[in-house]
Amino acid sequence: MTAISRFTRTALTIALGALLSSNAWAIFSDDEARKAILEMRKSVQASQGAILDLQNQIEKLRTENAQLRGQIETLQKQTEDLTKNQKTYYQDLDNRLTRFEPQTVEVEGVTGVVQPGERSAYEEALNAFQNNQLKKADTDLNAFIRKYPSSPYLPLALFWSGNTKYALKDYNGSINQLQTLITRFPGHQRVPPAMLTLGNANLESGKKAVAKKVLSDLIAKYPDSEAAKEAKSIVANIK
Repeated sequence: MTAISRFTRTALTIALGALLSSNAWAIFSDDEARKAILEMRKSVQASQGAILDLQNQIEKLRTENAQLRGQIETLQKQTEDLTKNQKTYYQDLDNRLTRFEPQTVEVEGVTGVVQPGERSAYEEALNAFQNNQLKKADTDLNAFIRKYPSSPYLPLALFWSGNTKYALKDYNGSINQLQTLITRFPGHQRVPPAMLTLGNANLESGKKAVAKKVLSDLIAKYPDSEAAKEAKSIVANIK
């Protein structure tokens, strides 16, 4: 049974009860009874119309509520996307700004402050060496060493400068750079291969005794290194 049917039945019962209770023992004519019934039907129909209007209003409110929920969900999604985009933007902005500010970094165990453009200058010089552009690498590394004497990249710059000069057959220059590296940074991980190149540079310069001592020291101090293995072979062939 629908709500309207229940309401109709209830209204009819109430109307009849009210009619009977007020005139419980009265005897009505047919016209009066018919008139009372018509009035009661009108009352019921009016009530049904009110209920339908109420149901329509409720349905309209449900539809509007669903639309509002959809709008709220859309706004929440837009807010999340905006927050994410802002975070990405400011992170990117921060990364860009750091390129123009000094940064404290650690490079192969050496900690120091890197100035703007310092890392790129080192990497450009290293790329030149790796691409066999030895003269450019030599010039760039020399410039880097002069400009950034306190750089955490300095040990690497000295190492690659020594190797570049060795490749260019500037053995004295190679010896100076590598000896500076070994003296200033004795615990650096590049020292064993630097000693190997230093020994070879002395050997190429005709300083066999010095070369033999450098390579022997390498073997004694770093016996498990790859550089020491090569040094053993070179020392064995020094006459």
